[in-house]
Amino acid sequence: MHKVIRIGTRDSELALWQANRVQRMLNELEYKTQIVPIKSTGDIILNKPIYELGITGVFTRNLDVALLNNEIDIAVHSMKDVPTILPEGIIQAAVLKRANNSDIIVLKDTEEFFGLKEATIATGSLRRKAMWLNRFPTHTVVDLRGNVNTRLNKLKDNDWNGAIFAAAGLERIGKRPGGAVNLSWMISAPAQGAIMITSLIEDDYIKDACEQLNHYETEVCVSIERDFLHRLEGGCTAPIGAFAYIDDKTKEINFKGVLLSKDGKKKIEVAKTVPLDKHRYLAKDCADYIINRGGKQLIINDINVEEESGINVFSTKSLSLSQTKLFHNNISSDSSDFIKIRSNRIPSKIVKEPIENVVITSKNGVEALLDNFSKDELNFGNIFCVGRRTKKLIEQKIGPVSHVEKNVQKLAEYLSSKLKKGQVTYFCSDLRLDTLPDVLSKNEIHVTEVVAYKTMHSPELISNDIVGVMFYSPSTVDSYLKENSTDKVAFCIGESTAKQARKYFERVEVAQLPTVESVIEMVNLHYV
Repeated sequence: MHKVIRIGTRDSELALWQANRVQRMLNELEYKTQIVPIKSTGDIILNKPIYELGITGVFTRNLDVALLNNEIDIAVHSMKDVPTILPEGIIQAAVLKRANNSDIIVLKDTEEFFGLKEATIATGSLRRKAMWLNRFPTHTVVDLRGNVNTRLNKLKDNDWNGAIFAAAGLERIGKRPGGAVNLSWMISAPAQGAIMITSLIEDDYIKDACEQLNHYETEVCVSIERDFLHRLEGGCTAPIGAFAYIDDKTKEINFKGVLLSKDGKKKIEVAKTVPLDKHRYLAKDCADYIINRGGKQLIINDINVEEESGINVFSTKSLSLSQTKLFHNNISSDSSDFIKIRSNRIPSKIVKEPIENVVITSKNGVEALLDNFSKDELNFGNIFCVGRRTKKLIEQKIGPVSHVEKNVQKLAEYLSSKLKKGQVTYFCSDLRLDTLPDVLSKNEIHVTEVVAYKTMHSPELISNDIVGVMFYSPSTVDSYLKENSTDKVAFCIGESTAKQARKYFERVEVAQLPTVESVIEMVNLHYV
């Protein structure tokens, strides 16, 4: 057990408490660990309710990216914040024993306001808001964001009657006030009170370590709750509650779920009990019950109410269905590939002899090589690449990767320090950037360029009502300009793309992370 397990976490007090708990558990098993705090979008954007951010996994996205970029080995989450579908390559590695699942209200004064016609309650949760208004329709619910300490201070500083919290969060850091009241009638969020650990699917060492922390009973219950949520097509933007528990005496699973309209005026509930070994279809049966009693239409009606004329954006790269669903409800998107790739014929003499150092900066380069040669014909010593997805494809189709970096600049810097007047063979596009050859040449490293594929512009005229365009490379910018105007906002995946866009667009935004999902997140934050 020599590997140091890097534990990724948000940097709030509660998140760090959870990470430290995981660290202690791993240390007790004699694993070496290190905590790596990472700030989430949900912690950064505090001026909007969570349900208005339009981001699935608002508190988990940055940890996912850090995990996929190999900056951390595991991520520790409050499980209720985790989307029901994890990003490709990431798995649920463990669920810890659940703490208190209840919602509680922290009172400003006394409980007397419960019977009053007018009162003000604070919460950032759409589920809590809808359930409170269902029970107290004449009350006012205001938004409350921030970490636990921030929210407690806001309650103190504002003329509110109370604020709703997750009991587990306050209890874990010793901040539950003595006068807090349990809201036993409020069905909690799916997986509330549970802690999830995620890891990469291919890391067997980490998976084996995390498996020892898993609590089976909690895993069963929260899986039912999250499956119920998924089947109702809910996320953090839907007022859905679900709670399951195992009766130790009867060995039965008791489940209750609820779907509400966002204004709290309509509510559909379900409750069901099944034997522990007969729970496979429990979530489905309960979700179907909700749907068959008007649940689907209730969700559709809420979406229709929210839709505004509006906001249309275009992606210069075709988006998957799962990526399209990440846009806020008020944003309509269209997409098309503005760049087409065609593999070149690579002379066989290029790979006739072993190549000591190979550089590949995209999946297109990998695919071009495989269009020309079999795996057995490629005798590469060290393979250096850019991007996690490129690395994965190389290791699947060609062989081990010696080193990977996030971008070309970082790879060039690494090679400059590593090779010391050596040489590399660079399989690239006909439109490649000058960054890597320029940096390597300045450091007396000889670069043999092999143009493995051709990048062709494939523009199309977009609609006049498009207000924002998403770009993923300088080439997509150039392709777009052949048919379209620059009176839009340019949303760019990285700085090199933004540099090209700034030559033509007045308004240019750059994603925090070099992923399609991060560009979508930036669009949501910009318009909503």
